[in-house]
Amino acid sequence: MATAAAAEAFSRRLSAAVRGLSGAWYGQHMAAAERAIRARIPLVDLVLEVPATSAFEPLRRRSPEEADMRRLVALNKTDLADPTETEKWVAFMKQRGCSCIAVNSHSRESIKELLNVVLGRIREIKVGVSDCTGTVLLVGIPNVGKSAIVNAMHQIGRIGAAEKGKLKHAIVSSHPGETRDISGYKVASHPNIYVLDTPGVLSPIFANDDSGPRLVLTGAIKDSLLEEYEIAQFLLSILNSRKEYREWDDLNILGNKSCFAESTRIHHSRRQYSSDHTQDFIVRAVRQALFETIATFQGDLGNEDDLRRLIEIQLTSLRNAFRLSAESSDVMSKRVAIKLLNLYRTGRLGHYTLDHVPEVRQEVAA
Repeated sequence: MATAAAAEAFSRRLSAAVRGLSGAWYGQHMAAAERAIRARIPLVDLVLEVPATSAFEPLRRRSPEEADMRRLVALNKTDLADPTETEKWVAFMKQRGCSCIAVNSHSRESIKELLNVVLGRIREIKVGVSDCTGTVLLVGIPNVGKSAIVNAMHQIGRIGAAEKGKLKHAIVSSHPGETRDISGYKVASHPNIYVLDTPGVLSPIFANDDSGPRLVLTGAIKDSLLEEYEIAQFLLSILNSRKEYREWDDLNILGNKSCFAESTRIHHSRRQYSSDHTQDFIVRAVRQALFETIATFQGDLGNEDDLRRLIEIQLTSLRNAFRLSAESSDVMSKRVAIKLLNLYRTGRLGHYTLDHVPEVRQEVAA
């Protein structure tokens, strides 16, 4: 698709910025965490990986003793992903001989399903052993929801346990690197199963340049290491190349300004606060701005210069959508970028999957 090709220019630019960091995200703490994880892999019964990403391949390659039967991949945040792409990824992983399950850490039923899979796998591994204790090592790159998963597994698992005990809570944050130590959580009884939550590990070197921008967009690399404005530009290049915006059914009919103005007046009369960009009326305004700028744009989205011009128009339009007060251009641009990235990462702008199943396996995985 021509639009996707034009969007590659923004990916290349952000990729160059990531390379310029020279692995700055991989500090002493992450290096120590990786060593601790590698040391524990031979000692645990099951490795639960979130997610299966090329950026985490180096850790697996350093652990050749890990058998596939001891590995389970959990594709978390399915509530934010494209459902069709998730199905393809699950099929692709299974075709490669790797057990895989799609997970939404905010869904009780989804976590119960994950617990049942883990329980079944531990029983297979411990077959013939009575009163056994199973250990699961939860690993993955930063900011993929590992701590949210372990909290949910611990809470649900302990409800059904014979001895309740005191619930523990792993730190959950939208910022990468909040989990600093390896901690154990009991998630089941008969057999007793403990999950070890670990800090996120992200290799200082990526297998390919395409990984960097996508990892930045997911928040696996701290935004503060880069320019938020450039990340937002990359995000908009993706949004403009997809069809998600056409499915936003809560938008007003294009050109019906009076309806939009009346909606805004009603929201203000309900004492809603424009400083909170996560409120529904702000999200609707953001979607409206993006929808209108795309629908009315007269340029060629397959042309890199035209796509860049559209993105600048959108970022300017979003200043009003976010109800930002007049500030210096640089400060306002950064605030728009931060708010836009937050809405994307919380699923308020639609469902997107950045990594697609390799085309060489599409036919098999479908």
